[in-house]
Amino acid sequence: MCKFGFPINLQNTIMRKYFLLLLTYGVVLNIQAQTKRPLSPEDVYRMQDVTAPQVSPDGNWVAYVLTSVDSAKDKRDDNIWMISWDGKQNIQLTNSSDDESSPKFSPDGKYISFLSSRKSTDSKDKDELAQLWLLDRRGGEGKKITDITGDIEDYKWSPDGSKVLLVIKDQDFSDTASSEVRKPYAMDRYHFKQDYIGYLDRRATHLYLFDIASKKTDTLTTGIYDETEPSFNNNGTQIVFTSNRTEDPDKNENTDIYLMDVKPGAAMKKLTSWAGADHDPAFSPDGNTIAYLQSSSNEKFTMYGQDILAIIPKDGGEPRLLSKAADRPVTMMRWSKDGYYIACLMEDDRQSNVVTYNVRTGNTTKLSTGDRATFGLELNPATGSWLALMSEPHLPFELFTIENGNTKRLTYTQDSFLAPLQLPTVEGFKSKSKDGTIVSGILYKPVNAEAGKKLPLVLYVHGGPVAQDDYEFDIIPQIIASNGYAVAQVNYRGSSGRGVDFTRAIYSDWGNKEVMDLVGAADYLIAQGIADETRMGIGGWSYGGILTDYMIASDTRFKAGCSGAGSALQLSMYGVDQYITQYETELGVPWKNLEKWLKVSYPFLKADKIKTPTLFMADEKDFNVPTVGAEQMYQALKSNGVPTQLVIYPGQHHGLSTPSYQVDRYTRYLEWFGKYLK
Repeated sequence: MCKFGFPINLQNTIMRKYFLLLLTYGVVLNIQAQTKRPLSPEDVYRMQDVTAPQVSPDGNWVAYVLTSVDSAKDKRDDNIWMISWDGKQNIQLTNSSDDESSPKFSPDGKYISFLSSRKSTDSKDKDELAQLWLLDRRGGEGKKITDITGDIEDYKWSPDGSKVLLVIKDQDFSDTASSEVRKPYAMDRYHFKQDYIGYLDRRATHLYLFDIASKKTDTLTTGIYDETEPSFNNNGTQIVFTSNRTEDPDKNENTDIYLMDVKPGAAMKKLTSWAGADHDPAFSPDGNTIAYLQSSSNEKFTMYGQDILAIIPKDGGEPRLLSKAADRPVTMMRWSKDGYYIACLMEDDRQSNVVTYNVRTGNTTKLSTGDRATFGLELNPATGSWLALMSEPHLPFELFTIENGNTKRLTYTQDSFLAPLQLPTVEGFKSKSKDGTIVSGILYKPVNAEAGKKLPLVLYVHGGPVAQDDYEFDIIPQIIASNGYAVAQVNYRGSSGRGVDFTRAIYSDWGNKEVMDLVGAADYLIAQGIADETRMGIGGWSYGGILTDYMIASDTRFKAGCSGAGSALQLSMYGVDQYITQYETELGVPWKNLEKWLKVSYPFLKADKIKTPTLFMADEKDFNVPTVGAEQMYQALKSNGVPTQLVIYPGQHHGLSTPSYQVDRYTRYLEWFGKYLK
């Protein structure tokens, strides 16, 4: 007998069967691993996005938008779904070919409202503009309840559910002529163009109160200024909102918080006076305090700032900046059920998680931790727990609940997308730039990379520049790494997540410290034996494309570049893109500060030094970084005999929205890097 009480021969039989079982299980796992494949550009067609979560008043349900790709129509389709808080029931509520957005529960929980321009049952045609719809949760079709002539940009239910506060942009009368020829654009504004909107007229955005029963609409605000981001108090008698009511709002980034009674013609009371942006206000549950976000940037630093969590009494007074000492950006601020604390999302060195601030003491608590990115945040009004959209390096965004210190996944929409894929490995790293600055990055490598063997390296650079590469599922470096490359994302100076000073380090000095940081990361990966110095490439979009131009003009070691939505002759961008306020604040006007403008334009002015074969990409309707930025660099390299190509995506704004164009872009990355790095 053995010590387990079995005869020796029986023990041997059991052990042989156990060994065979383990062997069989190992073979199955190995076969499954072998059948998995690398991520490819075409996987864009299979990927779904979860957005816009809202929790029902009873806390039992979550409404959200699920976006999928219709490859036949080459477009995305948004539909509204609802999942139970325990995750056991998941129901599709809309199934039209038209988009539905911004779902919200009515205060009694019986209805879900949403915005859509889809055709109603009593109409043969779709609406040109989105209207407000109601969907009875007990069953039946959605019903259109508004017929607004302006653009509904946002809406909020009144606490008693009898009314809806609408945020509406004034009606566009530019195409009312009987002919089909559009009237000329006639502009007289300082800031006269904006991406996705186009050329800017004098239409303003105002607040209106829509009565559900009578269908009557009352006008709450009028005039030349915009009023946005409204929020009701607890009994629906007052609202707070955001507005820039300076003499010329086009010439600054200032916004303030205003309070008014919910009735036409009511007086507005200005609550804040910071020279930067005060925005996104929300009443406390008792209606006595207003929480909001205050940008750390004043008039001088424009975009180089981060939002701080602030509170102020509803009658005005000195604000308290709860999160200022943390020196990290916060977003998505939400009051707790009891009003004792405020939850928000905080970026911190490649992570973003949920933190809370005690309103009385200012003490902070982390509700979630770890290498992840968090986007949406909503309160469960019944239980006081939280709902968040979270992503991890190997998991696209899904809904998670946060209860009693535990984070639990709620939706599993990405499982079918991930099932056949063998994703790259992902790990963080830190490098030192030549001036001693420590910079954080994220490294992607093929899962089957041979130990000790150097890989071709691609630096894929984020845009912004005030943003961060974080621990989320990022399909672009995943695709590139899946095809045999080491891919490094580098949070160069100017990025967020490392404090205000780190962000402001590049103020009025573009293409200097960022290049130093990118070169330092490349040198580190070379020294670690990861990157092959003779096979290095660089690419990026927006400011990532701009930095690609700076890099190829600074370091000839890079054998391939892919510059998307970038610019190099910054002098030529004055009056061409949407950043006029930043330009004149940060660089001054060109006719008085020409030397500074020429300094930041060095990639174009030193184009004869560039040896890197570079693919330039741009979007035809981009007013953020217009096509001229790519066209100029393409022409310069073409004139100098450097291999280059220019790709323009028709009808697209700054971010590609057409699925086939996204697939095309990622495919071109692989082809261009493959041609010069392999």
